[in-house]
Amino acid sequence: MKTVSYNPSPLEVDFANALQILSQEIEPHLQDNKIIKTEPDLSKDNPTVKFYLVDKDGDQHEIVIKVVQLPDKY
Repeated sequence: MKTVSYNPSPLEVDFANALQILSQEIEPHLQDNKIIKTEPDLSKDNPTVKFYLVDKDGDQHEIVIKVVQLPDKY
């Protein structure tokens, strides 16, 4: 399927949404960190998902994942 729109592309939006949905399955792979909240922004040109974490010492951290689809190569 050819991508006709990249701002954002449907694949970018779906991928970012999947990251948010799967956050509880990602958490066991994060040593001594717990995901306390996620904030997706699916309307941006490159959608983002912000993860709010807390570590075993109670310190809070933020991780932002930006989803970028490269132009199709034909």
